[in-house]
Amino acid sequence: MVDSLLVVDFGSQFTQLIARRVREAGVYCEIAPCGRAAEALARLKPRGLILSGGPASVTEVTAPALDVALLEAGLPILGICYGQQALVAALGGRVAPGATREFGRAFVEVVGESPLLEGLWAPGTRHQVWMSHGDRVEELPPGFRVLARTEGAPFALVAHDARRLYGAQFHPEVVHTPDGARLIARFARAICGASGDWTMASHRAAKVEEIRRQVGQGRVVCGLSGGVDSAVAALLVHEAVGAQLTCILVDHGLMRKGEVEEVVELFRRHYNIPLVVVDAAQRFLAALAGRSDPEAKRKAIGATFIEVFEEEAARLGGAEFLVQGTLYPDVVESVSAHGGPSATIKSHHNVGGLPERMKLGLVEPLRELFKDEVRALGRELGLPEAFVGRHPFPGPGLAIRIPGEVTRADCDLLREADAIFIDEIRRAGLYEAIWQAFAVLLPVRAVGVMGDGRTYERALALRAVTSVDGMTADVFPLPHELLARVATRIVNEVRGINRVLYDVTSKPPGTIEWE
Repeated sequence: MVDSLLVVDFGSQFTQLIARRVREAGVYCEIAPCGRAAEALARLKPRGLILSGGPASVTEVTAPALDVALLEAGLPILGICYGQQALVAALGGRVAPGATREFGRAFVEVVGESPLLEGLWAPGTRHQVWMSHGDRVEELPPGFRVLARTEGAPFALVAHDARRLYGAQFHPEVVHTPDGARLIARFARAICGASGDWTMASHRAAKVEEIRRQVGQGRVVCGLSGGVDSAVAALLVHEAVGAQLTCILVDHGLMRKGEVEEVVELFRRHYNIPLVVVDAAQRFLAALAGRSDPEAKRKAIGATFIEVFEEEAARLGGAEFLVQGTLYPDVVESVSAHGGPSATIKSHHNVGGLPERMKLGLVEPLRELFKDEVRALGRELGLPEAFVGRHPFPGPGLAIRIPGEVTRADCDLLREADAIFIDEIRRAGLYEAIWQAFAVLLPVRAVGVMGDGRTYERALALRAVTSVDGMTADVFPLPHELLARVATRIVNEVRGINRVLYDVTSKPPGTIEWE
């Protein structure tokens, strides 16, 4: 079994960043809600634990507490922010509201030596960190000592080296703590003793064997969407079971321009993987007729997709397994920090299981990976860069980029405009620098004058953002000249649109902007 760490989630918006930093150090890592951490501990058998931050106050009776089973395991522990406070409180220390709150950039003064800081921070040095807390540790449990402090947090970094227990009031997982990734890597490898040999090549080999054990001689079907997730999932399963896999591409009429043809070219001609293409555009548009609520549209698309997929699987003579491109953020977001189901599980996430009537085993080969790790796996599998680097596309397709009711005419308008936007971004050499770029057909009309006549046509919004894993995003500063070219082409070439706007909204953790 590969060396691993377990991140115990107390509800921090940065929890997934902790896991990413551990994986960047070459150590496999999973996240478990604090209410289910003991179960994950028994299953994963990690080399160490990291306790995340969280929005609660340790001083409140209802605040989530550290499960005593985690302490009794005798593993190294690194508590971050709330995690530090929960660790201290569980061991007999004292946490109280701070005289002043600390949010944002701060500087720690290193006052002690420790194996955790060896080769990283020396006594007497100062280092930038990122703080986000109102409570703070006021008294340490027996055996702990201070390693670093700030003006607002006298116990900013503490240690019990003999028990390999550490607590940081600051957030080492964010980029605003420049040495934070190194600190986490040192905890994972030097303190926990993890080998750091988790690579995408080793993950690929392990998954292939896992898929073979799960599937055996059974027949497998995979729904292709045109995106990188389903493509990588299909290639990995094909490597594991070969001709036992048949891919099904349901053309619901909501895909990007030329996407169906590109998928057919790749899977039929390049990889020679059996592929069935189903033209179901009219059926999906009929299911969307009269629906304007985004969630209602999602559910209509999902239900119709399952119906069409079921029918095609039956025509193929039946199958025992279905491949889904579920990613790790989908899994984590579908469970609350306290161990129960989220109040609202996003319906575009593939974590809700399958209708009982389908009676198919679920194969989710990407379930442990973040988006950029899926891309790395795609490159490991030899997937062409045109697919590996393709911008993410929501499962419901263009329907979610058309606020209000969806019609064929609107889909055609948006498809053409979106293709022009992407074409100009590629021509400018910016496509790879952007995480996601797309157009949204707005449910408003604008009065304009074109030539010698007035127009009363639709308005279009453009969006381009940078991101690593899609959990947060910042607006990409597209040059004004590029935006002008895009707007001119769309207005001239796409009849029915006379106004183009650029969306400059950032995407903070836990929010979704236009998908």
